[in-house]
Amino acid sequence: MTDTDSKVDRALARFDRVMAVVDEKRGPVASQARRERQRTMERYGRALSRSALAVLVVSVLTIAVGLFVAPIGIIGFIAAIALAIGIAALILAHDLSGSTVETVPHDLPNGEMVQRFDSYLYQARRSLPAAAQQVADLISANLGTLKTTLERIDALDPDAQDARRLMSVHLPGLVERYANVPKAYRAEVDAEGKSVDQRLVESLEASRSALKEIGERLAKRDLDAFQTQGRFIQSRYGQEIGPPPAS
Repeated sequence: MTDTDSKVDRALARFDRVMAVVDEKRGPVASQARRERQRTMERYGRALSRSALAVLVVSVLTIAVGLFVAPIGIIGFIAAIALAIGIAALILAHDLSGSTVETVPHDLPNGEMVQRFDSYLYQARRSLPAAAQQVADLISANLGTLKTTLERIDALDPDAQDARRLMSVHLPGLVERYANVPKAYRAEVDAEGKSVDQRLVESLEASRSALKEIGERLAKRDLDAFQTQGRFIQSRYGQEIGPPPAS
């Protein structure tokens, strides 16, 4: 490789990094970031509320003991404060621990599972190659409609079950197994002539198509139900409604 080729490669690499930053400030990635910030603020709010409740409970118990059991004195008062602070700190540490990519629990309601899956995609995307990030962003962009549809459906519905398994088991398992492959081996091709990165992109595309098909089936179900209800009303009441009065 000549010195000129090396400079061109470095320039292209810098351009790719700049464009990646631009993409993250605009478009679907920016929308993901806004949703993730909102979820983070909600998580902080819940954690602070739980901590405040714990402090309140300890305070009430301390006052009750001092009034109805025995005076606690200054030592007891300091011990109660330390206990309240310790419990609040434990609650905050537990609720806000999330430095690594969080998995998607299996037992969440449908709507909440979609939200956690969206959060998982946002956290995991940086560990994916550029082509896979684009597919992950497309998946995330369509989750709003899927969430609205799944929220109205029982978790045991077969279509809902398919979506839940994909979001909580299959796709996170795919990303985890990809992360376990050493980087030096990701460019090697298999017997079908495909690299690890190519397999990842194709699998993500298959997941996107599957979620899209599930959403379309559920939307078709709602559409059919609406049309059936409309036809019933027309057949039941249409003959009883006369023409509008003449003006």
